[in-house]
Amino acid sequence: MFTKILIANRGEIACRVIKTARAMGVSTVAVYSDADANARFVKLADEAYRLGPAPAAESYLKADLILDIARQSGAQAVHPGYGFLSENEDFAAACQAAGIAFIGPPASAIAAMGSKSAAKALMETANVPLVPGYHGDNQDELFLKAEADKMGYPVLIKASAGGGGKGMRIVERGDDFLAALASCQREARASFGDDKVLVEKYLTRPRHVEIQVFADSLGGCVYLFERDCSVQRRHQKVLEEAPAPHLPLETRQAMGEAAVAAARAVGYVGAGTVEFIMDVDSGKFYFMEMNTRLQVEHPVTEMITGQDLVAWQLKVACGQPLPLQQHELAIHGHSIEARIYAEDPDKGFLPATGTLLHLVPPVENAHVRVDTGVLQGDTISPFYDPMIAKLIVWGETREAALQQLDAALAAYQVVGVTTNIRFLRRIAANPAFASGDVDTGLIARYQDSLLPAPAAPSDEQLALLALGEVLATAGHDNHAFGALQGWRLNGAQERRVAFSHGEQRYEVLLRHDGDGFVLGSGDDACHARARLLGSRLAANLGGKQLHATLVRHGLQRVLFAGDERLAVDYVDPYAFADAGVHGETHLKAPMPGRVVALLAECGQAIAKGEPLLILEAMKMEHTIAAPADGKVLAFYFAAGEQVSDGDELVDFEAD
Repeated sequence: MFTKILIANRGEIACRVIKTARAMGVSTVAVYSDADANARFVKLADEAYRLGPAPAAESYLKADLILDIARQSGAQAVHPGYGFLSENEDFAAACQAAGIAFIGPPASAIAAMGSKSAAKALMETANVPLVPGYHGDNQDELFLKAEADKMGYPVLIKASAGGGGKGMRIVERGDDFLAALASCQREARASFGDDKVLVEKYLTRPRHVEIQVFADSLGGCVYLFERDCSVQRRHQKVLEEAPAPHLPLETRQAMGEAAVAAARAVGYVGAGTVEFIMDVDSGKFYFMEMNTRLQVEHPVTEMITGQDLVAWQLKVACGQPLPLQQHELAIHGHSIEARIYAEDPDKGFLPATGTLLHLVPPVENAHVRVDTGVLQGDTISPFYDPMIAKLIVWGETREAALQQLDAALAAYQVVGVTTNIRFLRRIAANPAFASGDVDTGLIARYQDSLLPAPAAPSDEQLALLALGEVLATAGHDNHAFGALQGWRLNGAQERRVAFSHGEQRYEVLLRHDGDGFVLGSGDDACHARARLLGSRLAANLGGKQLHATLVRHGLQRVLFAGDERLAVDYVDPYAFADAGVHGETHLKAPMPGRVVALLAECGQAIAKGEPLLILEAMKMEHTIAAPADGKVLAFYFAAGEQVSDGDELVDFEAD
């Protein structure tokens, strides 16, 4: 076994590898960018070396520098994690040439599977079923459109070197093909440095089912069953589970054997995932691609098999045989993984940036696992993927796992960035998902119920907010009756506390009464007492005991009570009303990024919803559209220029 390894990655996966390495008595070397100098993985590693500035191209993608650090530190092997250099055949070959083990497949296997087009040609010779499509080298736009026309719409355009949903578009009509192709190619160039695409027939009700394979250098190869990753947004996975619900035993075996055949066809060694697309109606499955690395969702496989896949990786990379043979592997229970992202589901899943002011994950135990690379106080930056954590749960049955998932999501507290936690809870409660009736269109099909309009605060929540506000302004952690700031003396000590939620304003009337308060008036009045210790609020409302967490940041108030989260703004009674909002027609950047293209001419008539410009941020393209019928008066940035969060992009005049 190695005595020291270098981890050529960051964040959650670096922490994950360090955990297993430490358990095996293996020392770890971290490498970090300036943005990650104080990151959790840097603190956990035995040694850490600076790579360079925050952008990945100047840090985590600098293969030569990483190898220099490996030599300097005495590391015998490099674990690439996922993303960055994990599927870079040149890096794998450079490690081998330097006499440093690459904890992954040989460069030849990465090369064979690195191009989706070449991989599909290889799978065809290995008799692995393929989706109808064009996977060739001719990239002429009119030729590709003609191929799409022959297949019939809808079709899927996909970056040949892609992954993670980047450089991928569904095209419903021939008239939209060329614009979608251009967008795919731009995104593929930016993400992978390669704008080659393939075009395939798009299945209208597909499931995304993948097989975990593992091979050693001695000829052994097994599959560790399947994961269903059908619940996706923007072609990126949101929930993953193992085993796949309602998958017949014979289909599981056929898919597993096909995945092993695919791995053997390229002389595979190490952990890999063979991804299949499965037609819900016919039950037929087709090879989609092979990821020549450990997958983000590998924990669900670990939970149902009881195996540590990172430990398997280290053993196989040392030349040891696979720890278990196929007949020794079995499925026990059910596991689901939810990706906790800093993003706003109500705004098209726009990634969010900011500081994690308050971060309390659920308690880990045999049924709940949290894989994360961040701590309270850390910043979600625009430079990397905005994933906060992976929440993994296990139960004896799928129903038990779903119950664990909902409870764990309800217990997850995050303040400082917008997250998808409530969205994930709605998916878990969706009747179709709960019954296992899943396909990749689930989120789009149930969008109205998964993304409802924000509910109004309950009377109970408003009461807790008002009591918390009074206690906080008291300046001490004692009973609130000692604080008179903002109170009126009109026969009784009285105060109105106001909050805004969306477009609505809410007021709570409090009267000081002996050792507590009376909230409201008349028949709706309620006697209350409360204490605030730090962010923990304990209250008694009319005899009902309640415990909550209240986080105050600026004017924002975030209340965690029961299993609900509520964010409101405190309305400062001493603040002057705004004289008017400047620049109502100025469209602003929703996040830091780079302007890719301007799509409209100044002065021309524009219809509501038409694209005005394309902004690239966090490796994805975001379209800034016209908010109404009108015209562009000016663009403030040219294509290629960098913008900051909140920068004015377009001066737009509505009709």
